[in-house]
Amino acid sequence: MIDFIKHNSTSFPDALFYEAKGLEVLADTLKTAGVTELRVPEVTSVSEQELVIPRINPGPATEATMAMLGEGLARMHAVRQPHYGFEDDNMIGLSPQKNRLTDDWGDFFLEDRLGVQVGMIRNRQVKEEFEAVLRTKGDALAQFLNAHCEHPSLLHGDLWSGNVLFDTTGPWLIDPAVYYGDREADIAITELFGGFSTAFYRAYDRIYPRTGVYVTKRAIYNLYHTLNHYNLFGASYLDACRRNLGVIASQV
Repeated sequence: MIDFIKHNSTSFPDALFYEAKGLEVLADTLKTAGVTELRVPEVTSVSEQELVIPRINPGPATEATMAMLGEGLARMHAVRQPHYGFEDDNMIGLSPQKNRLTDDWGDFFLEDRLGVQVGMIRNRQVKEEFEAVLRTKGDALAQFLNAHCEHPSLLHGDLWSGNVLFDTTGPWLIDPAVYYGDREADIAITELFGGFSTAFYRAYDRIYPRTGVYVTKRAIYNLYHTLNHYNLFGASYLDACRRNLGVIASQV
């Protein structure tokens, strides 16, 4: 089989090691869940410069393979994990992702996801705007998330359409930003940039239906990703950040 070599395009020497660890954890949890239709490439070798995995020859997604993705993800999410967070820091795209192990999901997401990204905002006025909402709504937000999260699940962490490949036999997960958290955080990001068909959501909900407050949680969880994109790529993402922040301000 021909190898695919990914080069480290970040300024972080451990970035590819984090990715390799994420692929390994995903593969182990899928195996625990008895999932065979959703796969993860096996790491051949990894260094500071290169990650080597088997080459996947991608093709178009079909309704059948989208359903395989939804079902496999739901079954992986159903595996109950002992804690929230993760034992090591890692990366979310081009940004460092802070982790720790905890039993308090709401506090983890408030402090280690939203708090970290808001702390990275360079524009002083924008930073103060977001800090004010988290300061006044933070306790209620953490309580809301804790009340509506059934258990810790392994999350891919960066599940947009570019991080799922399809070949002739089904879907593959690549480029993870793994941690343990509310499963609906993974589903939320699938809606942020599109690319997932109704067959995916129908299959997921058949195995593990989303909660009645998913729509509110979708905005909360995607605030993390829109903030990350704002910090990386600039003001074109600010309106999306403000829309998601507005859900916290008005509904939590």
